[in-house]
Amino acid sequence: MITRFVTGPLEAALRDTPVVLLHGARQTGKSTLVQYIAATHHPSRYMTLDDAVLLAAAREDPAGFLAGIDGAVVIDEVQRVPDLFLAIKAEVDRHRKPGRFLLTGSANVLLIPHLAESLAGRMEILTLWPFSQGELAGAPEAFIDAVFSPTTRLPRIGSSLSPNSIMPPSRLAPKDVVNLTT
Repeated sequence: MITRFVTGPLEAALRDTPVVLLHGARQTGKSTLVQYIAATHHPSRYMTLDDAVLLAAAREDPAGFLAGIDGAVVIDEVQRVPDLFLAIKAEVDRHRKPGRFLLTGSANVLLIPHLAESLAGRMEILTLWPFSQGELAGAPEAFIDAVFSPTTRLPRIGSSLSPNSIMPPSRLAPKDVVNLTT
């Protein structure tokens, strides 16, 4: 599995927040990432609302659906049952424990009316973007840090740019060097 840069912040959120929502566009790797987290760093029961039986149960009785779950749980595709958010709020209010709920959903989850109010103070929201070049290369991304570093000398307007003019050569791998000259 390709390491995602959001993994560290996701694990930190699970240590101190009852509900963590990992949202993002379709096909960005949300399900893969939470399954990995549930199997390794944050033991949890994984449930997906892509499963027709689970989806029907959650829609029919959101509170009853959650009542049958002991311990930490991952609920994938939570946007399919918006009423689950109120049931999650009630569960968290009864038993506030960090990392109890790890939810995934597409970006439209944040458009659900009153979601922010219902889980205010109970939920942290993280975004999973499509793979970055750094994630694909397995290398930390330092471009922004380098640009804003007080020791970085930016080229004058009209001068030729090279990767070395913005980022020190020690931070570049040969495959990262591209022709930026104008």
